[in-house]
Amino acid sequence: MKKMSYVLHNGPAHLGLDIGSVSVNTVLIDSEKNVVFDDYTRTKGDPLRTTAEVLAGLLSSVPCENIVSCSVTGTGGLLVASQLKAAFVNEIIAHAKAVEWFHPEVRTIIEMGGEDAKLILVDQKGTGELAVDDFAMNTLCAAGTGSFLDQQAHRLGYTIEEFSSLALRSETPPRIAGRCSVFAKTDMIHLQQGAVPDYEIIAGLCFAMARNLKSNIGKGKKFVPPVCFQGGVAANLGVRRAFESVLNLASGELIIPEHLFSMGAIGASLMSMENTQAMRAFHGIERLKDYIDNHVSAAKRLPPLSIREKEKEAGPGSETGKAGGAVRDGRIDVYLGLDVGSISTNVVLIDSHKNLVAKTYLMTAGRPLEAVQKGLSIIGEKWAGRVRV
Repeated sequence: MKKMSYVLHNGPAHLGLDIGSVSVNTVLIDSEKNVVFDDYTRTKGDPLRTTAEVLAGLLSSVPCENIVSCSVTGTGGLLVASQLKAAFVNEIIAHAKAVEWFHPEVRTIIEMGGEDAKLILVDQKGTGELAVDDFAMNTLCAAGTGSFLDQQAHRLGYTIEEFSSLALRSETPPRIAGRCSVFAKTDMIHLQQGAVPDYEIIAGLCFAMARNLKSNIGKGKKFVPPVCFQGGVAANLGVRRAFESVLNLASGELIIPEHLFSMGAIGASLMSMENTQAMRAFHGIERLKDYIDNHVSAAKRLPPLSIREKEKEAGPGSETGKAGGAVRDGRIDVYLGLDVGSISTNVVLIDSHKNLVAKTYLMTAGRPLEAVQKGLSIIGEKWAGRVRV
């Protein structure tokens, strides 16, 4: 997300932080409740250090004394709040408060982040404020969340931005299990083996997420429009279309707020502004940096569990054996074997005596034809002109 310029000059501002499982969302709100700074930064497994870096960058242009309050929400917010001596605000309340300010006409809130999905049902009290009537969240399983979408996009070889736009090309999305990530992946593999286009599979995933939220998290609950869809997943055009279809929403009944990534942070800051007794002053980031130096930096970390591009393309690698078969015109007679699986593709050459001449192993990556072409190319580069198939 592009950072907004700080336009308050020397006026007071209220800081809001939403520490999620995959990102830190930071906002500054002026005394008129205008958002004057909005930042989305991925944590890459290190939320404390990411928070410190974002705040250090903010403080390079905003005097610390101008920040009159600091509020924190999110799954990872308690520790950050304690180190910043900030107010901690419940996620459900924070999201509802932000919607109350920007879209008071909303009656249903869907929030999808990297780790969890929330359904919040609200109604307007006599005072005009929105009250939370009911809410539900997913279990510890990450099926139907942003992390699941990220994983499948990576597996299919697309960026999450490409993933979003490709889903809109589909006219008949296939049915994919949305309740379990393992079952969803199995369905995807079967569809890939049936040569179903990637954009159809991607759209099927989007619809699976929408159906999962409606039937599991929203089981027995009524989705009263207008519906506000927020959180990182709300940026995905395919998921937006899926919710409009699954919830039978008319045009304009699905609202995507301008600050869809940062509604939690905005709501946390608004809560402090309206409850001066709970408001906590901002004391800078020195205490947080000390905690990182003494507790986080000293911890031993292993390399990230991710496949490097070379390994992704080539797998364990290629091997060459000894050939002892018949030789004609200076070339060895060989037999070509292909094993195209859902995960990997194997290409081998053997001679007339059943000796292994060459083999290569690479990931299928959802594209069996391309994997076979690549495997043959790898073999061809080493054995061109030396063998006859």
